[in-house]
Amino acid sequence: MDMTENVRREMTAIINSVAEDRLATEAKYGQCWNTEELQQDFDVLGFAAPFVIVRRKSDSVKGSMMFQHSPRLYFKFDAA
Repeated sequence: MDMTENVRREMTAIINSVAEDRLATEAKYGQCWNTEELQQDFDVLGFAAPFVIVRRKSDSVKGSMMFQHSPRLYFKFDAA
């Protein structure tokens, strides 16, 4: 049983109800990545919407990011 599921569902609904284009997302959160860019810079270790767990390829630092569905953008990298 996932104790975070309800909270994550609410967060996902909120993020996707106000999904913004890349420029607006970068203005709000800083650097963001589309799927192709994410795959170039990170190894994806797991998803639990609206979060993704990643390992940065350049230095092997693990962290988490958030994402929105459409347009699919990943943002708010937080090193663990």
